[in-house]
Amino acid sequence: MKTTLDLPDHLMQQVKHRALQQGRPIKALMADYIRQGLHGPAALPLTTNSGVLEVDDEGLPLYRPDPQRKRHSIDLATALRLEQDALIQEDRQRAGLPA
Repeated sequence: MKTTLDLPDHLMQQVKHRALQQGRPIKALMADYIRQGLHGPAALPLTTNSGVLEVDDEGLPLYRPDPQRKRHSIDLATALRLEQDALIQEDRQRAGLPA
């Protein structure tokens, strides 16, 4: 399966150097690294100030809020504005512009 990853340059340089040292294709080396990562020790749930962030059986993040904390409702317009602000900030970071 072909896929595209946006990896930091310094990380990719290390991978290329390791592949040359071992005389292996980058594809095989990356597959081994991913396999090792997937079969490594299971990560503990991440506790946040407002709940627990876990990973479900399919590897997707699952957030369980703290039932003791007071919840604040948010309207659709505010949620969309917050999402748009986050996307713009991410785009600016990728373009190397100040946030």
